[in-house]
Formats: sequence, structure tokens, C-alpha cells
Amino acid sequence: MKRILLFVLTNIAVLVVLSIVFNLLAASGILGPYGNPGNLVGLLIFAALFGMGGAFISLALSKWMAVHATGARIIETPADSQEIWLKSTVERLARQAGIGSPDVAIFEAADVNAFATGMRRDKALVAVSRGLLQNMYREEAEAVLGHEITHIANGDMVTMTLLQGVLNTFVIALSRIVGSLVGQAVAGDSRQGQGMNYLAYFATSIVAQILFGILASLIVFAFSRHREFRADAGGARLAGRGKMIAALQRLDAIHRPSALPQQLKAFGIADGGGIARLFMTHPPLADRIAALQRGD
Repeated sequence: MKRILLFVLTNIAVLVVLSIVFNLLAASGILGPYGNPGNLVGLLIFAALFGMGGAFISLALSKWMAVHATGARIIETPADSQEIWLKSTVERLARQAGIGSPDVAIFEAADVNAFATGMRRDKALVAVSRGLLQNMYREEAEAVLGHEITHIANGDMVTMTLLQGVLNTFVIALSRIVGSLVGQAVAGDSRQGQGMNYLAYFATSIVAQILFGILASLIVFAFSRHREFRADAGGARLAGRGKMIAALQRLDAIHRPSALPQQLKAFGIADGGGIARLFMTHPPLADRIAALQRGD
């Protein structure tokens, strides 16, 4: 989950920065009034340049952001038997998956977690929490590592970046259209109104971009949930189906929330039901276990 959330948050931040640049260009007259370069095709071209650029900047920063956000320490020379096992296991699974050996890192956190990120399949990063190493048997941890290696081998981050870039394009274009309509409505025909026009456009387009960006993130989250099933299947191939199921069952036992009253379950984000499921980057563990048991 850390991998997806960091990517989405970085993407939104980059988009806001690019949006300010975009609006400054509009103010200078380079892009025409209200940030519209004269026609819808032109606007889409500019939006695509900024939207795809923002997504790929987020991807390029993902490895650096993940390391610094979690305080992860990349293992250069293993310090003990646990680190030797971790590094050698990742290298073996990477060979099985047909990719270059990724950097391996540990971050100090009590929760059981792991993530993989990076711009290139042969220059990625796999990081695990100290809590995972302390609370899982090595067979279970191996399956989790196989899951993360599969994300890299499947090119999930690049695919997600392309999806995010397309969504960014429409977010930027639609927010400029909304901003332009509001700016024109505020300006009216008066000279004083014309002076207020750009401020209304600027404020509206920024707010609209953030709101549309959040909606676009729901599509990214849905894609992420779909890819988790594929990563589970890949982890089962690399480490063994039994190990993958055992790892998910262990996660389920560790993360199982306290029971909520029936009338509140739809609102409990940890329960994974109702509207909360739309904001989940991972499917419920019970669904993932069932998929593996069916052989999906």
C-alpha cells in the first residue's frame, strides 16, 4: 500500500506545481486566455505534455521518495544472517522472474509491510519492514518477496504511470475548462470584471484539478486492486502456492480489525466494505486468499 499511496500523493503534488506553471504561462499570454491555447486540440496537447510529464516525474522520484519517506536502509553489505537471507532470497527470486536483482532495503516499522518500486525492471527496489521479518516465518516472508518481485517483473509501476498520465491529461484539461467557464462568468463585460477574471480562473482550476485528481485516484486504486491478484499469483509461482496462502493468512491474522456493529460495517475502512472499498489499494485479504485457493 505504501508504494501506491506514495506514487499517488507525489503525482498530485507534481500536478499542482505544474498547474501553477501552466497558469503562469496562461497569464503571460503564451497559452491564450484562461489557459486555453485557442482550441480543444491544443489544450489536450498541452495537458498531455504536463499530465504525462507529471506521472513520469512521479515514477522517476518513486524510489527516492520511498526510501526517504520510510527511512529505509539499503543493504549494501549484509550485517547479520537475517540480512544475508533477505538479500540472497530476493536475488534468487529475481533470477527466477527473469529480471535484474533489485536493491534490497529494510525500514524500521513494527507493522508487517513490504513494497517494491522503481522506474526500471532491472534497477528497482524491494523493501520490507522490520515487523515483517519479526512476525513471519521465512517461508511466508519468501512468498511476500515473490509477490513484490512479480510487481517489478510485470512492470506494474510503468503501467500505472501510463494510466496515471492519461488520467492526468483529462484532469488538467477539464479543470482548465471549468476554470475558464467560471472566469468568464465572474468577468462579465465590465473592465473591473476583466481584472478579476484570471484570479477566478486560477483559483477554480486549481481546486477543480485537486478534486478531479482525487476522483482519478479512485481509478488508479481500482487498477491497483486488480494487479494485486496477479502479483499474488506470481508470488505463488515463485515461492509456492501454499507459502503464498500462508503469508496472506498470517497478514489476515495480524491485521484483523476488531468487530464493528453491523450498522457501522459499511463505514469501517479497515473492514473493506461499502464505500471504503473504493479507496483501498489492495483487495480484502479474504478475497485474495480465496482467489489463490481457487487457483485463479
